[in-house]
Amino acid sequence: MSYLRVPPVLEGESDPGRIARHVFGDREWRRRAASVLVDLGGAWQAVHYLLTGDAWDGRQPEADVVCGGRLLTEDGTDELGMDVIYLAPDRVKPAADHLAATPFADVAARFDPAAMHAAGVQDAAALDAAARDEVLAPAYRALTGFFRAAADEGQAVYKVMIAS
Repeated sequence: MSYLRVPPVLEGESDPGRIARHVFGDREWRRRAASVLVDLGGAWQAVHYLLTGDAWDGRQPEADVVCGGRLLTEDGTDELGMDVIYLAPDRVKPAADHLAATPFADVAARFDPAAMHAAGVQDAAALDAAARDEVLAPAYRALTGFFRAAADEGQAVYKVMIAS
């Protein structure tokens, strides 16, 4: 999963679906957006679990960090080759505040690969303490900074997953 910070109005367009098609329809979007991009790779669902205690659900604002938002590509995945989830600026700030107020050590207390695997977290059976400290902790720090910057600039967050 990759995250991109985008102004709520881009080139005169305010519709999130049209913005997504404009941004992600460009094959070079990753290169062009590198300065406002965070990539969690396959760690996205483990991070969501640490934040919420659930593989898919949870309450706002913590669930908004990974799985929350509006799916924009229900009918457009074939067009873009990816799923795109939109998180409006008014939901970005509470998520940013939650991340800033919640140290990684607090969410890391949920780190239990067996429980995560039983809950259906992708690749949880392969997780160990090294993954917690070397993958999940840096991902959490990156998201904390990313969401803070998006909130400070009044930006929306677009989350993308390449369709397989």
